[in-house]
Amino acid sequence: MSCFIVPLTQAIATSAYRKTHKNSIESPDASALKRNLPALEKMLWGGSVMLIVDHIINGEVTWRYPFFTALEEAGGLQVMLREMLTVGLPMSIVLTAVWAAYSILKERKVQKALSN
Repeated sequence: MSCFIVPLTQAIATSAYRKTHKNSIESPDASALKRNLPALEKMLWGGSVMLIVDHIINGEVTWRYPFFTALEEAGGLQVMLREMLTVGLPMSIVLTAVWAAYSILKERKVQKALSN
């Protein structure tokens, strides 16, 4: 019910970093990871929005306060925090690792094309 909070927070932080460091990211001597930061940003935002929609459809997130159905019961905050740590955090770590591998492979492909 709250697993999307971790990647959503990472998406917000990534967007803020990209907007404040725009010149260094777009420079030709930037690292492969910096140049591919918009891809990570899109992956995080897209995944977070899809998870939010899924949780709304399943009734785990509502339009009325407290928004998370788990918070309507005693001990619900612990359930949410546990889900964030056991589902949301690994999800963000795996997504970031996939993005890093994508960035490195894309950079190698570009370097190979330039050397030919």
